[in-house]
Amino acid sequence: MNNKSSKNSIINLVALLFIVGVVIVGVFSYYSQKADSRREVREQTQTFGASISNEIERAIKEYPAYEWLIKYWYENYENIDIEYDVDYNGGTLTEKKYSTWISRHPDIGFKYATTDDLERLEEIDKKLYAEIAYSWLITRLDQIKASYDVAYLFCVLPNSTFDSQFFLLSAADEGSVRGTAYEEVYPLGVTVQVGEEQTTAMKSALKDSSYLASAGDYVDYYYNIGEVDGRNVLIGLTYNIRALRESINERAKHSTMLTMLQQLVLAGLCLWLIYRFVLKPLKTVQANIRQYTETKDSNAVSEGLSKIRGRNEIRQLSDDVTALAKEIDQYTDEIESITKERERIETELDLATRIQEGTLPNVFPPFPDRNEFEIYASMNPAKEVGGDFYDFFFVDDDHLCLIMADISGKGIPAALFMMASKIMMEDNAAMGKSPAQILTDVNKAIVTNNHEDMFVTAWLGVLELSTGTLMASNAGHEYPALMRAGESFELYKDKHNFVLGGMEGIKYKEYEVKLSPGDKIFLYTDGVPEATDANDELFGTDRMIDALNRSKDGTPEDILKGVDGAVNDFVKEAEQFDDLTMMCLEYKG
Repeated sequence: MNNKSSKNSIINLVALLFIVGVVIVGVFSYYSQKADSRREVREQTQTFGASISNEIERAIKEYPAYEWLIKYWYENYENIDIEYDVDYNGGTLTEKKYSTWISRHPDIGFKYATTDDLERLEEIDKKLYAEIAYSWLITRLDQIKASYDVAYLFCVLPNSTFDSQFFLLSAADEGSVRGTAYEEVYPLGVTVQVGEEQTTAMKSALKDSSYLASAGDYVDYYYNIGEVDGRNVLIGLTYNIRALRESINERAKHSTMLTMLQQLVLAGLCLWLIYRFVLKPLKTVQANIRQYTETKDSNAVSEGLSKIRGRNEIRQLSDDVTALAKEIDQYTDEIESITKERERIETELDLATRIQEGTLPNVFPPFPDRNEFEIYASMNPAKEVGGDFYDFFFVDDDHLCLIMADISGKGIPAALFMMASKIMMEDNAAMGKSPAQILTDVNKAIVTNNHEDMFVTAWLGVLELSTGTLMASNAGHEYPALMRAGESFELYKDKHNFVLGGMEGIKYKEYEVKLSPGDKIFLYTDGVPEATDANDELFGTDRMIDALNRSKDGTPEDILKGVDGAVNDFVKEAEQFDDLTMMCLEYKG
């Protein structure tokens, strides 16, 4: 009797069917995954190559006169003096050239010079502009190559028959040698003959805008960015996809579609058994449960379920239901206790919000005895504690530090991360470091102990009050808005560095802005432009700039209240999902 009962046990029958089903589905999954993996590797590689190529294209086309530059480099490569791989540590030849350019043409913004602007220049200045732009651009390509771990990254001009390439730009790793020997990085002007495969790849890229050619663990990718003076301009990439292929193969093995398919197959095999051996006795259990929901009579449930005989899982279930019915009354009392506990947690969360706000400077004017500037800041929090914060404090008697930052995530973890980040920034700034060094050191400290993979976007500046010189660095934060005296607010599109805590070894860059009396700077977090109305439309930076300019003649406090009012008028009754954090400073000199 015991042996028969063991053989007919539900768990044994289900296990047998499960094993048979897993074997069948496993064979099917194996071959499906192999085919799907090959397709996904190609698609992911195509996407990866397009992403890198688009970034390179944006870097090239960042110059309005990029077509003029490409033509000039191609026609004059033998006569121009290029400094490759500039490290921006000061004292470089390119930096000296740029100073010369600024002194000669202060009315022409270097990054905004048009073809017409350049054509009006003398030849010596055309050459100077082309040399500076090339050095900056090749250094940017070096950074892109390093960021994406590309084996080779270059920009070429093929001839009309596509059997040779004129090398316009070639990115290099740190320490690489530029030359024409094997494994050296080609400088500007090198022309090489190519094989049939590369000829086919370049022609295909012109036809379809891009082309991907596989060769074992390596992939060659060409991307067409247009035509300049009758010559096609192609971006070329070569990179190792072994890691990507392995990653996609692993992910394919656990893909959702195959998992769902396995579950459906197993469910179909198991349902027949469950219907025959489980469903019928379960109806008795179900009837007694329904009876209990109507009568709340646990004794009647116990009597009804006692009719189920046997020593299998259904019998155990009936005993569990009987025990559950007797415990529900106890649970009712516990639910009331849980409700009170939830109210307590909400009260503590509200207290945490107030504590967080209390750590920010909130007394204005903060420095009544200082008349070189006027400052005002505010943070209107969302319902829960968040990670936005601002700060301002004197590093010494002549230097004022300004901080605007946003922590990833919400809730108590973000608030704790905010406090730690704020303290680190304050401590590093108090040592008299430059903005770039402050962010570099803070990033290093965060990455070292960032077990939760959180990150910070931050804008940090140090204003020298005696001269109006503002040194600033941007770690993936929103662009500041700058208003010159008597003019209007505009976004100051500074160069973004990477976010804090996102990657180790980042060396942050900084830039200088000269403030004159009457100039104002407005800092904010993404809660302002991303404020959303009931139709899911964003407030946006254009509306923000309009709001700033409506209050531009007011005090910093008037300006912040103007922006806050504009956001509220736009959002209306929609729920606030993010903190609105802003700060405005007027330099008086």
